[in-house]
This record gives sequence, structure tokens and C-alpha cells, in this order.
Amino acid sequence: LEHFLPYRLSLLSNRISQTIAEVYAERFGIGITEWRAIAVLGRYPALSASEVAQRTAMDKVAVSRAVAALLDKGLLQRDIHADDRRRSVLSLSSAGQRMHAQVAPLALDMERRLLQELDAAEQDLLMRLLEKLDTAVQDL
Repeated sequence: LEHFLPYRLSLLSNRISQTIAEVYAERFGIGITEWRAIAVLGRYPALSASEVAQRTAMDKVAVSRAVAALLDKGLLQRDIHADDRRRSVLSLSSAGQRMHAQVAPLALDMERRLLQELDAAEQDLLMRLLEKLDTAVQDL
């Protein structure tokens, strides 16, 4: 098990996410799924909840709960799609944009500190390997 790639990647991903999550949970009162929704909507505004789930690779139910919580907190707003009145789209509210502007630098700083363990060539190699694995898994 300790040599099974999906297991190792999952453990590492969860540890990194949990470490970062402790910071924004303490400072901003949001969890991992909420932050991921905010991050994605900060980068790609006006997505449906399904599109947020797709871009975060999270379960639709988890995204739905996160969206509901963020709407309740006033961090998201829901509008009707301009071309398809049956479809709703989500975007960050002003408060959500302010939170994103505060949390994103914290997350990037934690990433920078983590990657300091690797020299520039190792960082480049890591990114190339992750891209290769991402492409390979799509081919499966």
C-alpha cells in the first residue's frame, strides 16, 4: 500500500490541503470544500455548481453543501445565466472577492514554503511529471 501511487498521492494531497485548511478555517471560518469553490470561482467566474464540481474534482453533493454555506455567508451570489434562463451561475460576491484576495496569498505562501524543499530543477521536474500523470490518467 505504501508504494501504491494513488494512495501516496491521496495522502500527500490530503495532508497539504489539511495544513492549509487549518489556516483559513481559523482565520476565515471556511473549510476545504468552501475554499476550493471560492478559489475556482475566483479564477473562473460565473460557473454552475456542476462546473465547480468538475473543476475541483469534488463530489457534487460536497460542492452543493459548500455552495449553500457560502451563499448563506454572503460570499457567493447566484444569478440566472444570460443565455439559458434555466441555468444558474455562481460568482463571488464583494465579500467573497475580498476573502479570496486575503486567502489566496496565504495558500500560495504555504505552497512556496512547501516547495522550498525542492530546488528549481526538482520543482520543474515535479510539475512536468504531474502533467504527464494527468495526461496518462485521462488516457486510461
